[in-house]
Amino acid sequence: MQLFSDLHIHSKYSRACSKEISIRTLAQGAKWKGINLLGTGDFTHPFWLKEIEENLIEFKQGSGLYIFSEIPEVFFVLSSEINFIFQREQKTKRIHFVVLTENIEKAKEINKFLSFYGNLEADGRPTITLDPKNFLKNALEIDPEIILIPAHIWTPWFGILGSFSGFDSIDECFEELTNEILAVETGLSSDPLMNWQVESLDKFAIVSFSDSHSSLPHRLGREATVLNLQELSFKGIRDALKNKKIDFTIEFFPEEGKYHYDGHRNCGVSFSPEESEKINNICPVCQKPLTIGVLHRVKKLGNRDPNKAPKKIPFFRLVPLSEIIAKTFGTSEWSNKVKDIYFSLVESFGTEYSILLDVPLKELQKVAPQKLVLAIEKVRKNDLKIIPGYDGEYGKIEFRFDDGQKSLF
Repeated sequence: MQLFSDLHIHSKYSRACSKEISIRTLAQGAKWKGINLLGTGDFTHPFWLKEIEENLIEFKQGSGLYIFSEIPEVFFVLSSEINFIFQREQKTKRIHFVVLTENIEKAKEINKFLSFYGNLEADGRPTITLDPKNFLKNALEIDPEIILIPAHIWTPWFGILGSFSGFDSIDECFEELTNEILAVETGLSSDPLMNWQVESLDKFAIVSFSDSHSSLPHRLGREATVLNLQELSFKGIRDALKNKKIDFTIEFFPEEGKYHYDGHRNCGVSFSPEESEKINNICPVCQKPLTIGVLHRVKKLGNRDPNKAPKKIPFFRLVPLSEIIAKTFGTSEWSNKVKDIYFSLVESFGTEYSILLDVPLKELQKVAPQKLVLAIEKVRKNDLKIIPGYDGEYGKIEFRFDDGQKSLF
């Protein structure tokens, strides 16, 4: 059974997240997008967990999957992101992980354990003063089937392989418990091709999720993993990750991610890894160390030629449909014009993923403006110019059309 999954999202109780997020809006946004399996996000927050209990029912007793009765096409699984702050070898590390557990009862037990190490009400993504290895050891006693996924593994400050507070390998963090880690998340600033350059990652499933702070479809599912489940259950999800039963992943163009290149946002400087090394990774404006980005870190830890890295599970780089519409017509991402075009297309073809991946261009031309169809074709062909993101600044994608016009975002 093929399921489009986005297992790393947030609720309205996480900082810098939309206050409009609810179980209903998440289910609706997922349906428009074409997501079949969605993480609840933030089960560690007591108020959100209460909303989960009040709004979701178990799909099948013992399955570990839940549905919102009004939109039963979307399955939910208990998920949360946790920020672990801890010390190793007298160095402070801050690393984010996605946790999946098999039911609400287990989630409550995990929350009880975590409450000794942090204030769960303070943030939907709680800060926990505990070594993630020690967390995993204790969590396995609560839920032997728990899934712990290192989140956005290359992000400079919060990725397990990040340049500032990470490690040089997953094994270095988890040691003898490494086999309990089934998958790692690419993050928006890297894609599978980049991760395949690092041989030590071969043992893990490479997954991609949105880390969405909104339930709108230009954020939800902007990255996703298409799982091939033998059983529609939490166990089925775990088995698919363990055995790398992944049909393909949906990716950002990694250059568009916030940390692809090196640089300093406040100084307005951005560099490729090669350019950074020429200036000893020092900012020419403020003379302080540059924020070393994802591409640079991959090059440092990678031991394979990027042109010879073994191709494994297929992936597709996409731009969210509402962003394509907005920039094609020079308006905001969720303006009335964008919504009108977006929903007319979804009504005609079912889901956003179908429109971006599958629908023949000739069919799109029957209901969509020609310029928009051309833009979708350019995304499918990777015919884009991208100014890479750096130091917390999203990259900018440029569409060029035959009439000389361009759209930059």
